[in-house]
Amino acid sequence: MAVASCPPRPILPRFGYKESRFVAAPSLLPQSCAGKGLYTVCSPPKQAVLGVSTNSPRNGYLCFPRKNLGGSWHYFKPIEGLNRLSYDNILHNPNKLSRYIVARSELAGTGNPDAWHPLSEYKLSSRVRGICFYAVTAVNAIFLFVLMLVAHPFVLLFDRYRRRFHHFIAKTWATFTVTPFVKIKYEGLENLPPPDIPAVYVSNHQSFLDIYCLLTLGRSFKLISKTSIFLYPIIGWAMFMMGVIPLKRMDVRSQLDCLKRCMDLTVKGASVFFFPEGTRSKDGKLGAFKKGAFSVAAKTKVPVVPITLMGTGKIMPSGMEGILNVGSVKVVIHKSIEGSDAEVLCNEARNTIADELNRQ
Repeated sequence: MAVASCPPRPILPRFGYKESRFVAAPSLLPQSCAGKGLYTVCSPPKQAVLGVSTNSPRNGYLCFPRKNLGGSWHYFKPIEGLNRLSYDNILHNPNKLSRYIVARSELAGTGNPDAWHPLSEYKLSSRVRGICFYAVTAVNAIFLFVLMLVAHPFVLLFDRYRRRFHHFIAKTWATFTVTPFVKIKYEGLENLPPPDIPAVYVSNHQSFLDIYCLLTLGRSFKLISKTSIFLYPIIGWAMFMMGVIPLKRMDVRSQLDCLKRCMDLTVKGASVFFFPEGTRSKDGKLGAFKKGAFSVAAKTKVPVVPITLMGTGKIMPSGMEGILNVGSVKVVIHKSIEGSDAEVLCNEARNTIADELNRQ
């Protein structure tokens, strides 16, 4: 919090103060010593009192001693005229006041600038696009789910582990949903293993839109999903029939069961898919990779296929799944990685994806 002095000026009459010396954040105060992000503060000799604007969510003064910075709130009485303080007789003794302070919180500048999205950026058109996107998703899902349901007994009978017909339905659903709204550019499709060769696919994770883009690849890999998603009508039921692997994130036993099931599937000829970061990135930066996926690959001797997704986080930001901005997505399939050391596989796959992200 930066503090600087400005010449003595009369305080606003509504606070009932006389002329005194101001202290203000540099380059922030106009002549009136009031502006966006600035708050008038009154300070007795041993404590600073941070005033909160009457337009802020909380109307009050945050008082904290200069030495130990302990804080407490003193509130305005909205019914009192001209916003006089209810603690005026305690905090604002004219005989003890030595100066006034105007301060601006710098907390807004401490985070990653790419991690926040001003509401004004998301126009009405993006919200309408989001509504249309999910409407198309629902219509396609209902129609294609019927086909999946009819074919399910035959899939279990003839293709119990790969379930290629169900994944073809999923690819069709994702393609029909995404194509009207998002242009997807693929690079390195020749690096995809043949459909009948099991592999462990891994990718960075930026958005809910990632799932749609990955399903358009048309590979029969088993995704891993939270158990709560299986309760969603239509979508959850389709995931169950596709053989998506359920996972309780905070349950160690569930995590071990998930890895064991993944190894069983790869041994029987099916592929699995992991987001090694474990969750979506909030700022678009690549997070640390967990080693579970690479342990499966190392123990079952199957290749690891790194995939880089770019652009999905800007089109549908994490935590704002109702928004669909205009943009394009790039999907890069890298060459397969093989080995028997999970840590080496993990580092090599992460470096491959990180290098691609840094080139964009």
